[in-house]
Amino acid sequence: MIEKYGEIIGESELDSVYKIAEKLKGISVLHVNSTPKGGGVAEILSKMVPMMKELGINTDWKVIRGDSEFFNVTKSFHNSLQNGVGNLPPSAFDIYNKWQEINSSEISTDYDVVFIHDPQPAGLIRFKRKGKWIWRCHIDISNPYPPVWEFLKRYIELYDSMVISSPVFGRDDLKLQQFIIPPSIDPFSIKNRDISRFTVERILRKFDVDPDRPLVTQISRFDRAKDPLGVIKAFKGLKRHIDAQLVYLGSPASDDPEGNIVYQETLKAAESVKDVHLLLLPPDSDLEVNAFQRGSDVVMQKSIKEGFGLTVSEAMWKRRSVIGGNTGGIPLQIIHGYTGFLVNTPEEATHYLIYLMRNEEVREKIGESAREHVKNNFLMIRELRDYLMTFALALQGK
Repeated sequence: MIEKYGEIIGESELDSVYKIAEKLKGISVLHVNSTPKGGGVAEILSKMVPMMKELGINTDWKVIRGDSEFFNVTKSFHNSLQNGVGNLPPSAFDIYNKWQEINSSEISTDYDVVFIHDPQPAGLIRFKRKGKWIWRCHIDISNPYPPVWEFLKRYIELYDSMVISSPVFGRDDLKLQQFIIPPSIDPFSIKNRDISRFTVERILRKFDVDPDRPLVTQISRFDRAKDPLGVIKAFKGLKRHIDAQLVYLGSPASDDPEGNIVYQETLKAAESVKDVHLLLLPPDSDLEVNAFQRGSDVVMQKSIKEGFGLTVSEAMWKRRSVIGGNTGGIPLQIIHGYTGFLVNTPEEATHYLIYLMRNEEVREKIGESAREHVKNNFLMIRELRDYLMTFALALQGK
């Protein structure tokens, strides 16, 4: 799997990965997160873990357990950390701690490096017995709701180091080392590899989307942070000028109890708008995602809060023009006017939708710049190398 990257990044770059890995051969690494499917973290781990094994690093991936009460609490944590306001269920902190204790008794963490992903399992650090523990935060924590942040901070400060996705997420109120590692995509996966125009058109038609008419797509969970209502509003503005179609494709995730509520809200908002296709597909619908991104004239990721937004890089890799929310990790990927366009409101999104739809030459030029930007910065081989460097630093002086 790793050797394939040679044809994209060159042998010299690939050699640097093997050289770092050589020094880490034989160490054991455990990744822990909260869902095996759905969302960017699970997607990255499904590729990253085999790549680490291929390099001779004994790597495991375990998923914590929880009931609906626990995931309601962690979803409220997620929202309050990203939005700066809180609406916590009663006894939220007690429920969180109870499930940390349950999971600590079921998951062995006796590894050289333990990589804990996001807030859901962060409290496992209380039960650390050995190794170096790294907290990998995938969300925007630049303006958190203070009660939740103060609660989690007590745990985070027990870690040896922390990894964030963007410099803007860095925290001045933590003493531990903070590393910046943006997420990445796998160009060889079913979701991102080349597929034929025939396959693209067949899949679009399967979902009653006309491949011969202008198409806008957003691939996102049904989550208010992804601004599905803003997407509908922006599309309504476009529709007054161009007879386009909109596909909003989302998948459920076991750690997101709000997904169906937001889906219903979006369904209601789209009722009076012609040519809107809201698709709720299984988390492994990678070929469908690939087809809709490739079949689109413009791809949107109009988030109002975003840790990174892997779908931005996915579409850019396919030479699509992307309109993204000016938030979180999206500005790392979209250089405004060069690799896509950043927007703050639905009205701005409508403006750039109309502009791009009317200018095929601009779309093609931006698409080429976008692919090159992803090639140089957001492929999984780069993230793998960064993780290896983080392990090496963590284990120094062990």
